[in-house]
Parts: sequence; C-alpha cells; structure tokens
Amino acid sequence: MEINAGLLSKEVSDNYYLNIMLTVNGKNGNYWLWGAEYTHQVADYRDLQLPLEAYTGEVGYSLQLLGDARKTITLNAGLTAIAGYETINRSKAMLYDGSVILDKNNFIYGAGGRLSFETYLSDRFVLLLQGRTKVFWGTDLKQFRPSAGVGLRFNF
Repeated sequence: MEINAGLLSKEVSDNYYLNIMLTVNGKNGNYWLWGAEYTHQVADYRDLQLPLEAYTGEVGYSLQLLGDARKTITLNAGLTAIAGYETINRSKAMLYDGSVILDKNNFIYGAGGRLSFETYLSDRFVLLLQGRTKVFWGTDLKQFRPSAGVGLRFNF
C-alpha cells in the first residue's frame, strides 16, 4: 500500500495531488500499480482562485531500471493508463461579476509515466521520491500535467 503527495506546479502552493496506490511486487523489483488520485489546482480570475479538481483511477506497470543487489535502493520507471472526471469551479459556470465559464466538466482519459527513486527505511517501509507526467484527452484544461512528489509505501 502506497500513499503519495506532491506538487503540480511551483507557481502556486494550492496546486497539489494526493493518491493511494496498491502495488503488487513481481520479479526483479518490478511491480503492478493500481491507484486512485485527487488533484487540486487553481486558476486565477481577477481576485478569485477558481478550483480545478480531478478524480482519477490508474493502472500500470513499473520496471526496475537500477538497483543494488539487496534492492534497498532502486530507480524504477512506470507507465499507467488513467481515467476519471474533472470539475471546473465545482460545476458553477456563473461567476460573481456575471462572467460565464465556457469550459465544461469532463470525463478524462490518458496515459502517465513516472520515474521513482525508492529506498527501504525498514523491512516494511519504503520512501519514494518521484517525478511524474500525465497526458489527458477529453479535457478542456491542460493536456500535459507534470508533477513531483514524495511517498511512503508499506509492505504487508
């Protein structure tokens, strides 16, 4: 079981993600990933910050690229398939000044990639530092979404 948090952009601290993943270890340090994620971003409009939120699920596979013989420190690369739903301003199209948001809430789908540095803190806990990117279709927002984060995995 893995829990991750990270930043989507260095510009605004309100742009973050939280996810929970289940990993199933395979041979040679490789593993399958299944996860759910909440992404929160903001868009500035005059003196407002409009929330842009996405709820996604993903499934993928991660390959060990480098690692020591005991697998206490590894570098993994993974690919995932993603699907979910995004909302803009919590589905409120009308703003306080009479402006209307033309972008719509959408079902989204895409692919993701991640590069993670993983090290064992103990027999059961693994610290992860990761860089990720996702590409979405079906969105009215940014199609390419990079992020960086830190995570903790607990091995049962």
